[in-house]
Amino acid sequence: MLGEGILKGMLETAKNFAGSFVSEERLTTVEYPEQRIPTIENTRVFPFLVYDGPDWQAGMRCVACQICEKECPPKCIYIEKSKDKKPDFVGKMQIYPARFDIDVSVCMSCQICVEVCPFEAIKMDTQFELATDDRFGDLLLDRHELAKSNEYYHSIHPAEAAEVDARLAHEKAVAEAKARAAAEKAAADAAAKAAAAKPEMPAVGGR
Repeated sequence: MLGEGILKGMLETAKNFAGSFVSEERLTTVEYPEQRIPTIENTRVFPFLVYDGPDWQAGMRCVACQICEKECPPKCIYIEKSKDKKPDFVGKMQIYPARFDIDVSVCMSCQICVEVCPFEAIKMDTQFELATDDRFGDLLLDRHELAKSNEYYHSIHPAEAAEVDARLAHEKAVAEAKARAAAEKAAADAAAKAAAAKPEMPAVGGR
């Protein structure tokens, strides 16, 4: 029948249109901000800095390598390296960012900073309600405003955070094993040298 396909398509459209008023599955409109749709795990809005432990300054993963600043397409990241070093969360002496700012009014949420970071220090947040009439006062975020705990990271991206923690733990275990092996080898070499340098005792009675 001529036009049968068009009629079937219009009938399906009419059925969907009518169903959108009565079916809960089709009622996609919510009364924002009183009602909110939960964000999915892969949501990405603006970056934040991850820190471990209770102190954001001591636990900051960022070591001011400036890779993210160089790779950022809109150039919205500003980093200044510290002149000194301080112990990080695990006690290792590290350079830290004396300044770390992100202008979220320029950020394009591309996530390139996350992809290039070798220290898992910068991740994408799900917070989007940042509208303000003060661009430079409220949208230029400093390191304190950007710092969020690893627990927060787990709460918004649980699968990704678990994978990152497992990888970091594995890398730490490998590094510690190499350090132990190197220390044991150095101790064995030192003992061998000491034994070789020790003079032999003369034989008693000329024997």
